[in-house]
Amino acid sequence: MTHGMRTDTHTQFPGERRDWRETATRYALLPLRIFLGVTFIYAGLDKLTDSAFMKASGSGSIGDMMRTVRDSSAIPALVDLSLKNPVGFGYAIAFGELAVGIGTLIGLLARLAAFGGALISLSLWLTVSWASDPYYFGNDLPYLFCWTPLVLAGASYWSLDAVIRRRRRQQTGY
Repeated sequence: MTHGMRTDTHTQFPGERRDWRETATRYALLPLRIFLGVTFIYAGLDKLTDSAFMKASGSGSIGDMMRTVRDSSAIPALVDLSLKNPVGFGYAIAFGELAVGIGTLIGLLARLAAFGGALISLSLWLTVSWASDPYYFGNDLPYLFCWTPLVLAGASYWSLDAVIRRRRRQQTGY
């Protein structure tokens, strides 16, 4: 039986050339990593620089938004928790998005950063985007699934994780 996917993998020997499929496979997650990293950095900075957002009440504030979505969210208790200190919650989300974005973009603790991004996306989907009808109009669910390959694979190329891994191997002789 013939399959459309190559299953033969091996270590590249010095002087051996890779074909375009191997190169494409090697860097396949890099565009996703760049997109998610830049997007989450932008989202975090946008929240931190918006004077209306970081307030407990008023038009465009985090508190007003959370009160608006409370009754339509999948987990109202999570919204109630955020309403105990909406400004603190807003800062937590903003700094969380910054940490996730920076970690993803530079590839430092990439799996942990991706897991954090997935958790942020999941919590936003279950609260803010839950009432979107049809469900695919809410953007947080696709973001959740975009984080999944990075949680599984990490950032193996063009990342600080790869540099650290390479240095450890050199020190241990592997």
